[in-house]
Amino acid sequence: MNVTPIKTRAFLPPKDNLWELIETSIPTLKENTILAITSKIVSIGEGRCVPQERVKSKDELIIAEAEKYLPRELVPEKWVMHTLKNNLFVPTAGIDESNGAGYYILWPKNPTKSAHKIWKFLRERHKIKNCGVIITDSHSVPLRRGVVGISLAHWGFLPLHDYRGKRDIFGKKLVISQTNIPDSLASAAVVAMGEGNEKTPLALITDIPNIKFVSRAREIKKPHSSFNVPIQEDLYKPFLEAMPWKRGKSGKS
Repeated sequence: MNVTPIKTRAFLPPKDNLWELIETSIPTLKENTILAITSKIVSIGEGRCVPQERVKSKDELIIAEAEKYLPRELVPEKWVMHTLKNNLFVPTAGIDESNGAGYYILWPKNPTKSAHKIWKFLRERHKIKNCGVIITDSHSVPLRRGVVGISLAHWGFLPLHDYRGKRDIFGKKLVISQTNIPDSLASAAVVAMGEGNEKTPLALITDIPNIKFVSRAREIKKPHSSFNVPIQEDLYKPFLEAMPWKRGKSGKS
């Protein structure tokens, strides 16, 4: 597998031209390539930027964007507010201010729709059949320092490589093993793209094992085969449900 970061011009909040940036930064695109693109770039392209002086505090904005949140008082050193948003457990509802030039940058309004639009643009622009898109962000892992990449949304390929029912090298049948392809690729891409002033918000991923490109979302028929997992089914349900969550303004009533 190869991951190639793409250098771009500075992409400027509160709004910039995403399609021009992609077109000029990626003049050619081969079949069977996945484009990783940072959520920050997508959000700036959609104008999802809030001037910092317009809100009383970042916490106010986090509560507005979160479905559920935990107050800072419950977090060591009050570093962050933990939140649930878009079926992800993330700090600060994804709101970022690094490289924001005085703006808070929110997540894309609908990351899956955004990924689909970029996928359609790439296919039409480069006259190719098979390609994929991953909108990336970074998050922390419990009991580990530092951040790793995560996929907010993807399009153009099946997200899970299913080993269930197959045999391991000793002949034992595998029961629950599935590979999470979007987050695995996002993690590799974020390493290549960096977290600071690299100006490489795009990466091309090629020669990917166990990938199946598709042109539309697939209907889920096999049990426990959805990419997103409801809390009631999740292995981490005991931890997630034990938390004293407060409802954010984006939470369902």
